[in-house]
Order: sequence, then structure tokens, then C-alpha cells
Amino acid sequence: MNSQRAAWLFLTPALLVLGVFFLLPVIAALGLSLTDFDLYALADIRNLRFVALGNYWELLQRPLFWSALGHTVYFVAVGVPLSMGASLGAALLLNSPLARCKPFFRTALFAPVVTTVVAVALIWRYLFNTKYGMANHVLGLIGIHPVDWLGDPHWAMPTIILFAVWKNFGYNMIIFLAGLQAIPADLYEAARIDGASLLQQFRHITLPMLRPTLLMVSILTVSGYFQLFAEPYVMTEGGPLQSTTSVLYLMYEEGFKWWNLGSASAVAFLLFVIMFGVTALMLRLSRRGGEV
Repeated sequence: MNSQRAAWLFLTPALLVLGVFFLLPVIAALGLSLTDFDLYALADIRNLRFVALGNYWELLQRPLFWSALGHTVYFVAVGVPLSMGASLGAALLLNSPLARCKPFFRTALFAPVVTTVVAVALIWRYLFNTKYGMANHVLGLIGIHPVDWLGDPHWAMPTIILFAVWKNFGYNMIIFLAGLQAIPADLYEAARIDGASLLQQFRHITLPMLRPTLLMVSILTVSGYFQLFAEPYVMTEGGPLQSTTSVLYLMYEEGFKWWNLGSASAVAFLLFVIMFGVTALMLRLSRRGGEV
């Protein structure tokens, strides 16, 4: 009993911080999503009305919400596999016994993760500038006409995906590297003695042993990519023609551009429901795969 009391005593400060700075704001935002809280209600609370699920129903009827959701799903569906593939590939190279200067390359590949999104996004805007960007300059050297990377609706989102993959793959690389180093070397040695090729070793040893790590990384990456905001905000401002407007960017515009805070809160909880559903589906599929 004394040990339980001591445990609760140590947990109480952390629980209080979580309750005050996380749980209470979430409850307040949920209540806000059930009202028509806007600029008029901010000026006079008597203008506030309870609308129940009206904000949610209105959002589900708005084409812009479904368009933003489609852009977000496209970003997740393309960006997550690319990010995980780049992370796993870099981790395999750094874990290779032939790799040299491993600390240097680990630091260099991880550096974009700790840099400020706004700063590097501005640099990428110059790199992909239509007139004087380095990307079009390289294309011009091989005879390809300049591409309006951030001004063409067909190229804007792929450019943002490329930037996000470069910016974030180093974090997952470190996790994969830790998972690879936890695999017993005896397994690879036994496989080499049996004549297994590198591809067979990767398929039958590396991937099965990395399954828990792959699941964790996939969930973290999907959750992070669903929260797409900073990249389109800095690089395209949701354009061109709203082709890079994400769900979170729509929430920002509703709340801080049009001051429809009730509607913005509803967008946030709809995004939470979608992310929760996708995560639950991934966990269920992973358990089925493990049973097989």
C-alpha cells in the first residue's frame, strides 16, 4: 500500500500538468465545436449559441472540406511510403559493416529534422522558384523547360511531399537504425552459411524482426503526415487553386482568418476521428498479419 501511495505521489504533478494543459483544453475545444463561437461571440458572449452537431453537419456538406481531406489523404498515401522507404534505406546503409564515417552521416542525415520548418521551407521556395531556382536551372542544363513547381496545381503537392520526406525521414532513420542493431548478428551469420543472399536475408530476417518497429514508425509517420500545415502555409499558402489546402490548414483558416472558432474546433475533432480510425485499422491489420 505504501508503494502505491508513493507511486501516486510521484505521478500527481505530471497528471496535474496533463489535466490542466491537455485534458481541459480538449474538453473546452469539444464544447466550442458544439457552438457558433465567432468574432461576434468574442465581442459579446451573449451572441454565443449552442448548435449541437450543426458545425459538423455543415462541414460534411462543404466541398472544400472534402477537397482538403482528399489533399491530406494524397499527401499521406504518397509521403508515408516514400518517407519510410528513405528512412529504412538510409538505416540499412548506415548499419552496413562497409559504411564509413557513420557518426558524420548519422548527424548529417538527421540534421533536417532539428532545423526549423519555416526556415528550410523558405529555402526550398527559392530552390524551386520558376525563374531562378536551382531545380529549373538543372533541368535547363539537360534541355527541359522550366517547371512551375509551386504555381502549378499538378506539381505543388508533389513538391511539398518531396520537401516533407527530406525534412522528416531522419527521425525514422534513427528508430530503424536502433531496430536493426537489436537484431542478433548470429541470425545473419547462420543465413550466410546456408547460402542465403542479401535479398533473402532482408526478406526473411530483417523485415520479420523489424515488424514491431515498422508498425510503430508507420503509426507515428501517418499521424504526423495527417497534420500537414506548416509546409503549405509557408510554401504555397494553400494554393494554387487550393490544391495544397489540407484539413489542418482549413482549420487554421476557419479559426484565425474567418474567426469561426466553433467550425475550426469541429474540423480538429473530425481530423482526430479520421486519424483514430486509420490508426485502429493499421493495428488491426498488423495483428492479423502477425497471426498469419
